[in-house]
Amino acid sequence: MESSRSTHIKRLSFVGLLVTVGIIFGDIGTSPLYVLKAIVGDKPIEKELILGALSCIFWTLTLQTTLKYVVLTLRADNNGEGGILSLYALVRKASKQWVVFPAMLGACALLADGIITPSISVSSAIEGLRVINPDIPTVPIVISIITALFIIQQFGTNVVGKTFGPVMLVWFSMLAVLGLVQVSKRLDIFWAINPKYAYNLLFHYPSGFWLLGAVFLCTTGAEALYSDLGHCGRANIRVSWIFVKTCLLINYFGQGAWLLDQGEVGHLLNNRNPFYEIMPRSFLPFGIIIATTAAIIASQALISGTFTLVSEAMKLNLWPKMRVNYPTELRGQIYIPAMNWLLWLGCIFVVLYFKESGNMEAAYGLSITLTMLMTTLLLAQYLYIKRRNLFFPFILLIVYLSIELSFLAANLLKFAEGGWITLLISGALFFIMWIWYKARLIKDKLTEFEDFEPVLKKMRELSNDSTIAKYATNLVYMSAAPDASKIEKKIVYSIFQKQPKRADIYWIIHIEVLDTPYTTEYAVEKLVEDDVYRITFYLGFRVEQRINILFRKVVEELERNREVNIMSRYHSLKDYVTGDFKFVVLERYLPDEKELTSLERFVMRTYFFLSHYLSISEGKAFGLDTSVLVIEKVPLVLPKLQDFYPNLKRRK
Repeated sequence: MESSRSTHIKRLSFVGLLVTVGIIFGDIGTSPLYVLKAIVGDKPIEKELILGALSCIFWTLTLQTTLKYVVLTLRADNNGEGGILSLYALVRKASKQWVVFPAMLGACALLADGIITPSISVSSAIEGLRVINPDIPTVPIVISIITALFIIQQFGTNVVGKTFGPVMLVWFSMLAVLGLVQVSKRLDIFWAINPKYAYNLLFHYPSGFWLLGAVFLCTTGAEALYSDLGHCGRANIRVSWIFVKTCLLINYFGQGAWLLDQGEVGHLLNNRNPFYEIMPRSFLPFGIIIATTAAIIASQALISGTFTLVSEAMKLNLWPKMRVNYPTELRGQIYIPAMNWLLWLGCIFVVLYFKESGNMEAAYGLSITLTMLMTTLLLAQYLYIKRRNLFFPFILLIVYLSIELSFLAANLLKFAEGGWITLLISGALFFIMWIWYKARLIKDKLTEFEDFEPVLKKMRELSNDSTIAKYATNLVYMSAAPDASKIEKKIVYSIFQKQPKRADIYWIIHIEVLDTPYTTEYAVEKLVEDDVYRITFYLGFRVEQRINILFRKVVEELERNREVNIMSRYHSLKDYVTGDFKFVVLERYLPDEKELTSLERFVMRTYFFLSHYLSISEGKAFGLDTSVLVIEKVPLVLPKLQDFYPNLKRRK
């Protein structure tokens, strides 16, 4: 059940709208800092260019952000949650395996965006200082702000997050006021709404089509609308978007009006930023402070979204298990130390490599274009599954693949200017995800099960065999067996052969990760009365898998209901001391086994290498008490003796 505070925020209300403006629209809201500057660049300021650029911005925000995301994609909610992995969870069971690849590629591109967004947003804001002092070194200031931003992640953002809404409200209001001052001087600027100006720019202006790479920057935060669906709710996002879009367009058109004035007197942009040029000089210091704060908020929202994305990927077995901290009691607020510092290193590299925000634009646009393309594919699959009608999904694919592939082509033109950074980062992340996904398939294929029924009889006999020293009062194993009729051979091997493990009660725990986000349910099966129990936890893909706590809560409830006796079975401690618990986790290693193909051997070797350096242990991943945890190594494939020394003979 969701907290009353979360439910209240998701309902359409002033508080909900304020929170939505604060945490969802930071990325797209800071786009006016660099979009028109990127479009115009060093080109002569001409009416055809400016009106065409504004027309492209207007229709991109309308078709891409409003229609695709606000109207269509927000409908694909997974029990109130959104994001590309939530969408994947919605369609994966009713689809073929291909859907995992757009999900992984989109998620990796979004992770790459988590590196580029703080860099370009903060850099664009700080570069406003050059209007006051052209010689000021901005790179050290940008690095200092980004470093401070990542340092505070470990403490949580609950307190500072409460200011996000009011600050962003000030930001968007400032955008609108600055824009209104300029458009009031040139109301003819609104002719740019006519799509013919966009058409003329793309198909008649020299190299106009390739300007789409810069135009696309105006919608880079659209994916956040969907990713943050669970934080604010569909109604709040849709209503607040009307205000946000209006403010953005007024500011864009205001910048365009100022540019036309410059063009009419024969000026070039000369690396000036029209966003800061439309500010009164007396207001400029305050404008830079507000812009920097908005950029920090945009970066913070994306960093938090990255943590959530990685957490989801771990639950869906698409990413190495990493340590997850919960710095506040606010639901969904998580902190992943390893990812935090990897993102920080990536941001520092991007800032030092590119130095200027204008140099980052190619890498920035390419990452989001890839994510949007993958979302389009999964959305079309979702609509097909829901409607069982090919017509609407087909139309969606034709329209948005045409738009987004055009944006992609324009962004790829700048591959050598920085786009390669995005592909390098996304490719490296995709390789890790693919290895993790493929390794799980291989492990599932090689996992051998046997009927549990005959094993249960042996376990009862072992439990009652007083000639064997007791290993634990309660012995707990994690099992991947989908139902109680089967058990892994490796568990049987551990109980009877590795070392006979006599216990009073054997517990078999199975985790079923559901396609819903926050489900927490369990089922108990008494396989042998007072001897063997199986507990199945049904957990949503966003639920923290702290099995130690979940298991103990279930055991306490069973004890209260007199379904099990967990008191110590030792004669001297009987009836007044709770029995001890011991967890056994079986970790696999890769033997020299002929049954694996060359590709499978490569995948598994890479998997174990990444596990060693990136992943925490199974025990830590499941939150098990390390003081009562036993780790046993078992081979990925149980070796067959006949495969070794086939010519071995006894000497006569």
